[in-house]
Amino acid sequence: MTDYGHELQFGTFITPRNRDPQLPVRLSTLAEEVGLDLATFQDHPYQPAFLDTWTLLSWVAASTERITVAGNVLNLPLRQPAVLARSAASLDLLSGGRFTMSLGTGAFWDAIEAMGGTRLSPGESVSALHEALRIVRGIWDEGNRTPLRLNGEHYRLSGAKRGPAPAHDVPIWLGAYKPRMLRMVGREADGWSVSLGYMKEGDLARDNTLIDEAAADAGRDPAAIRRALYVTGTLQDSNTGFLQGPTRQWIDELTDMALRDGIGTFIVDGDDPELVQTVGTEIAPAVRDAVTAARRSAGTIPAAARRGPEQLRARREGIDYDSLPNELAPHAVEPGDRQYESLRHNHIRSGSPGIMLHPGGPEDVSQALAWARQQDVPLAVRSAGHGFSGRSTNDGGVILDINRMRDIKVVDEARRRVRIGAGATWGEVAEVLAPRGWAISSGDAGGVGVGGLGTTGGIGYLGRLQGLTIDHVVAAEVVTADGSVVHASAEQNPDLFWALRGAGGNMGVVTWLEVEAGTVGNVVYSQMVLDAGDTAGLLQRWGATVEAAPRGLTSFMILPRARGGQPRTAHLMSMYATEGEDADTDAATVALESLAQAGPVLDHQAHLLPYSAVVASGNRRHAGGGDPASRSGLLTHLDGKASGAIERLVSSGESFYTQIRATGGAVHDLPPEATAYAHRHQNFQLMGMSRSQQEINAVWDTTIAPVQDGSYLSFDTDTRPERLPEAFPQPTLDRLRTIKATYDPENVFRANFPIPPQLPE
Repeated sequence: MTDYGHELQFGTFITPRNRDPQLPVRLSTLAEEVGLDLATFQDHPYQPAFLDTWTLLSWVAASTERITVAGNVLNLPLRQPAVLARSAASLDLLSGGRFTMSLGTGAFWDAIEAMGGTRLSPGESVSALHEALRIVRGIWDEGNRTPLRLNGEHYRLSGAKRGPAPAHDVPIWLGAYKPRMLRMVGREADGWSVSLGYMKEGDLARDNTLIDEAAADAGRDPAAIRRALYVTGTLQDSNTGFLQGPTRQWIDELTDMALRDGIGTFIVDGDDPELVQTVGTEIAPAVRDAVTAARRSAGTIPAAARRGPEQLRARREGIDYDSLPNELAPHAVEPGDRQYESLRHNHIRSGSPGIMLHPGGPEDVSQALAWARQQDVPLAVRSAGHGFSGRSTNDGGVILDINRMRDIKVVDEARRRVRIGAGATWGEVAEVLAPRGWAISSGDAGGVGVGGLGTTGGIGYLGRLQGLTIDHVVAAEVVTADGSVVHASAEQNPDLFWALRGAGGNMGVVTWLEVEAGTVGNVVYSQMVLDAGDTAGLLQRWGATVEAAPRGLTSFMILPRARGGQPRTAHLMSMYATEGEDADTDAATVALESLAQAGPVLDHQAHLLPYSAVVASGNRRHAGGGDPASRSGLLTHLDGKASGAIERLVSSGESFYTQIRATGGAVHDLPPEATAYAHRHQNFQLMGMSRSQQEINAVWDTTIAPVQDGSYLSFDTDTRPERLPEAFPQPTLDRLRTIKATYDPENVFRANFPIPPQLPE
């Protein structure tokens, strides 16, 4: 008996006939509607009666929302592997991670040769597949900056550029029946895909053994390979053979194969709508329940929790990996896992965590939090992974990554209230809201996570028109330090609700925010380059212009470090928006012309765009960004002292990237005590980035600190204790300490500028 503990999947095998081109699409949609996991299609490019499988995969992915698509199997001899890798990554990105790669060595060689393919012997075709696997995974290795080269027997790459990377770690299944191929499955593949119709009694057990032995020889756990089986049968009243009988017989026989033969994925005939309906609604749920009960009784370790010797050696000290609850294991990533390299960093900071947990809901978060608290390592919470200040990754600790919780749902059309999973990005939010003519002020980059920005502040391109992001949060769901799932709003837990809007990272794990959107049509987005030779004068003129401008105008300035004796320049990114309608382009022109008076204009472009095009969604994969040190502060005005201080900071050469963001306008409409973010009179936020924390601190402390008026922590990597009272001036800090003592008395959430709880003496 071999049960590898895989989470069960059920899918369909659909014939891509072109007689009714939409039929395979309808059958795929049906499979999704009845709860199946996969829609797969045979790939015979030489068959004129069939649709092209790759085109069909793309069309089906675009026509569905949840189901995974796969070729079964893709015809490698007619699909060049480097191009196939890019096609697969593109489809995975466009579908949101809903593609599985299933490959074979090739069959029907006369037809392949007739289409221009090269006929290969069985041994040659296995060698070609081995080379193709190297190419596919090499193309997907986007973080590797070296060109991909391969001087193989069948494929030659002479410096191919890598990327794009898929949206998720795409599993590669191999169709295999012969010993050499089975050993390749054990060494290199993520899955084994076969048809029961091609096998005899005892073949499954024998082939599983070959795969397991090859996996063990390669330092892998055999459970790393999912076993996918295509089965055929008929639903009928009486039992006349295997899968030839009533529903109950199907349930019993598939359950037996899952527990005895280790089958984790069952694929059935997808051309029979009645069978698809019954498998999805009756058979699959019953088999899952039966297998779950049997595994619970037997104490079966889930496949996701098993690691081979090489992976076990990569584990970090201080973490009891074996105690991880089975419910969390399928979405846990450890240092030895292939996905680790693409997940361990955030957008800016490198990290080497000991384990990354990806809970799917508040109950999972509660369980993950309870387990993490038992480990003798740091804990960090991550939403979408932008993480400028670096607090969403760590070295050797636990990362609680909530990116799976990313649903965006309108819950009150009349009041424009949107419930947003904290793992979503603001670019994704903007894209969903754009068709309604709604928008939420949310920073200047679409890849920023909802949870981080929505609990800290949110100085964005719509800031002077709408205020901070937190100013529009009306409710939240939070998992507190003791694992409780609580709701926070003006009516429920109002003290927690107040603290979340500005100091949320200290109070718990936010799983969703309910936000009231504004009404914004198309906006005018401007990019302007100015001569910054007179940096202080430019800053004074620009600052005065912004403060006097209509609220519809928000402007950010970047002062890059001048290189090689080149003149210093300033780059302005500005947005003009009008509440309730498309931007008033005449008013925008006047406002932008006033900005241009701040200094000699070297270049200018302006476009009328949807807000979602300005804060567009980006790739969620993060590879670190050089680990810059940074400082951040707030300024009330860019008067002579402040502008002169910024000029000295830039001239020092220690800040290679200096940014000033305009705030004010609607931000000032709330009193300081309204939220835990108390800075309601400052007009600008300043950030400087450096290679050295010590050096940037030394320059900042002598130039900016004397004119600074508060701090915005999201861009600060200085951990000295002075930063806390700058960010949370009294009486805000005392109030936060009291609330912290209620919801996190043991200071579990202490990775992100910790606020010490005010405990009774």
